[in-house]
Amino acid sequence: MFNKNSKQSSGRLSYEGCNFFRQRLVLATLSCKPVSIVNIRSRENDPGLKEFEASFIRLLDKITNGSKIEVNETGTAVHYEPGLLYGGNIDHDCNTQRSISYYLEPLLALGPFCKKPLHLTLRGVTNDQIDPSIDILRCSSIPVLKRFLVVDDGLVLKIVKRGAPPKGGGEVLFCCPIRKQLRPLQYIDPGKVKKIRGVAYALRTSPTMTNRMIESAKGILIKYIPDVFILTDHRKGPGSGLSPGFGITLIAETINGTFLSAETASNPQGDKQVPSVAEELGEQAAYLLLEEIYRGGCVDSSNQHLVLLLMVLGPKDVSRVLLGPLSPYTIQFLRHLKDFFGTMFKMDTKSREEDEELRLGTDKIIMTCVGVGYSNLSKTMT
Repeated sequence: MFNKNSKQSSGRLSYEGCNFFRQRLVLATLSCKPVSIVNIRSRENDPGLKEFEASFIRLLDKITNGSKIEVNETGTAVHYEPGLLYGGNIDHDCNTQRSISYYLEPLLALGPFCKKPLHLTLRGVTNDQIDPSIDILRCSSIPVLKRFLVVDDGLVLKIVKRGAPPKGGGEVLFCCPIRKQLRPLQYIDPGKVKKIRGVAYALRTSPTMTNRMIESAKGILIKYIPDVFILTDHRKGPGSGLSPGFGITLIAETINGTFLSAETASNPQGDKQVPSVAEELGEQAAYLLLEEIYRGGCVDSSNQHLVLLLMVLGPKDVSRVLLGPLSPYTIQFLRHLKDFFGTMFKMDTKSREEDEELRLGTDKIIMTCVGVGYSNLSKTMT
């Protein structure tokens, strides 16, 4: 739980607790401000950092050059002095307690500002019930990043192997070009949904699982829009990872290039819960997507923090974006943006009543800020 933060005379930011751990380290790296995080699970029976958090620290150390990271003996305190973003060719075996997305998601904003183009290979779990899957990052997060890059040549996120929990075995390749600066964003019209796409995967299990999920999801979505097409991705052998599992990811695309996403995944092998039913997963994913469409905005709820961070890192110009109701994670992220960059957003509510005839869902928020003019000093030209 977030308890307090304070600025010391040295400029070091201090926080308590394990929540928003990745958020704080990534923002510290971008702002070049040292940060201390103390009392990490200090009252629990197993205090200190979890192994997946320690693995994220090691990955961040590989991407930067000259970072100083100190962890006390009990693991309940971390002191981080960020170095320079370096990038290059990096291989990392992720802890399987969390998916690859746990490690990759916060690094999407770091890639363009490295000294060398980032070629990152991550191994572990690609799809689970905790983090957004790699499919979500590929289909909805990458398009958000592309809107800020002057030229997006070389931006690649490829699923080489899929891996389900608990053993994983998946592999993902992320390539990101370097840029001197981002461009400002003016994005307040998401447009109407024109089609729904998706992918249903099955790993080390019957291929009929994908068809069952697709039929269940399409039975609901076809009532909303006729253009629904969901791919099947049944894998076996080395490309299917080390554990059985199945799931479905759905993406709604609008006429203005907005991507709204939702997904479900089966219970892990050996889990005490009852085995997942394919039809129930397909139906649940469809309803989650319809809820995301109802929330609306130019960015879905899982990418709100990414678009706001890239707006702050943009040139000293005004950027605006229309979002649906802010998630609790995004609200805390706004507080951290103020701590690390001193940036505050202007928030204007766009009432549902204004668009009642068009049935555009719940109330929206127009977020406006002036970028800090963040620049990649390692790159001399765009």
